[in-house]
Amino acid sequence: MEPLRVSASDFQRNVVRYHDVALRRPVTVCDEGRDRTVLLSIEEYERLKRRDREVLSLEDFTDADIALLEASSPPAESAAFDHEMDD
Repeated sequence: MEPLRVSASDFQRNVVRYHDVALRRPVTVCDEGRDRTVLLSIEEYERLKRRDREVLSLEDFTDADIALLEASSPPAESAAFDHEMDD
């Protein structure tokens, strides 16, 4: 769902209203024409947090981890994305 964009001054005047709106859709607060913050429901925030990924470097993997990765192969349906590797 597309966020509702409001000015910072409007948000300050109607904070309770926009808290209610944010339960249904994100509210983007703009200051001087620039998007500055987004108000989300706690459910949406928690959903997004679950999608966070930890970034690891090669030093974080054991030799056994690397061997397993090298021996693995992608599922057949991933071939649909092979074109993304083309120049």
